[in-house]
Amino acid sequence: MKLRSLWLGLICMMALGCTLTACSDDDDDRRDDTGTKVVLPRVRAFILNEGSYGDNNAGIAFYAPNGDADFITDIYLKQNDKKLGETGQSMIEYDGEIFVAVYGSNYLAKLNAAGVEQARLSFVDDEDLSAGIRYIAAEGGYIYASFWGGAVAKINAHTMSVEKKLTNLGGCLEGVIINDGLLYVCNACSGDFATYYDEIIVINLNNFSLKEKLTTLLPNPYTQILEEEDKIFFISNGIYDYATGSMSPSVLQVIDTKSNNKFSRICEASHIASFNDIVYIVNSVTNWNTYTTTNSFCTYDVKSGKLNESSFLKNAPAELASASIYMIQINPVTGEIYIGTSEYSTNGTIYRFKRDGSYVSKFDAGGINPNHMVFLY
Repeated sequence: MKLRSLWLGLICMMALGCTLTACSDDDDDRRDDTGTKVVLPRVRAFILNEGSYGDNNAGIAFYAPNGDADFITDIYLKQNDKKLGETGQSMIEYDGEIFVAVYGSNYLAKLNAAGVEQARLSFVDDEDLSAGIRYIAAEGGYIYASFWGGAVAKINAHTMSVEKKLTNLGGCLEGVIINDGLLYVCNACSGDFATYYDEIIVINLNNFSLKEKLTTLLPNPYTQILEEEDKIFFISNGIYDYATGSMSPSVLQVIDTKSNNKFSRICEASHIASFNDIVYIVNSVTNWNTYTTTNSFCTYDVKSGKLNESSFLKNAPAELASASIYMIQINPVTGEIYIGTSEYSTNGTIYRFKRDGSYVSKFDAGGINPNHMVFLY
């Protein structure tokens, strides 16, 4: 009996092991590369190149962080035999797929993990959304998109259809972020740029209704917005003074959602990213009279509330101190830092740094104005 029990137990353990192995293999195979024309490695990075305005030259480049595949200048074109379109505005990864908002062409695309387009939703003929899609966030099977013209749309990520819309919320709606069942939307300015607003619009996602409008410390909350520890960080862009030819500073602010939405000013900033409760801050300031740019880099500890004004970069190439910075992104798994620069008319450059800020390498972005990166593992 003891031998029989031992034998049955061993069989059960072997069956369980096979089951666990099978599950693990299934997990490994969940990535959808259907239709791919190239073999891609497990670890992937995709770079959205916005393109230059009016030239219909947005694109998506492929980069292998582990160095186990060649760089592909425009993987979207290669995989789909067509261009991405006019003004690649924003890009996110959600549920193993890539979603891209193309502002000028005014559509949302869903790509699989290899960059092959699965579905496309155009807003050109939608009167409420015809002014152009801007930024996207995802949760609970839905994509939430901001639009110029004062609208926000709730889009089913599986069927790629608009299920609900909120309209007449403001002017040019920009950056979006989700926190605790609420969507925070930057209301930047009027469509003719004559009026700059000082609002963060808050939408309750449970019933998709307007909850409130928060007044920012400075006007023109724009594209840069993120969340860490129930705190919403965003940048109010500077406002250009046509009379003097000068620009007011762009300023990083924070909303403490657990302290009655208290607003605080942190520092001057133009670009932000975050990793492990640290906000990485870039301040790229251009003198438009001389067309010279000066960059500074610092960090903000979300838990302690302290600003560290020392640069988070080490041994950075000298040219990065005066380049026009267009993007900062952080690999959410490794913490590596990627900084994208632009000359607006030629391909941008991506600078890669280790998590500790040590310089690794630089490479051609594959297109003009690199503005987002997505990492797939």
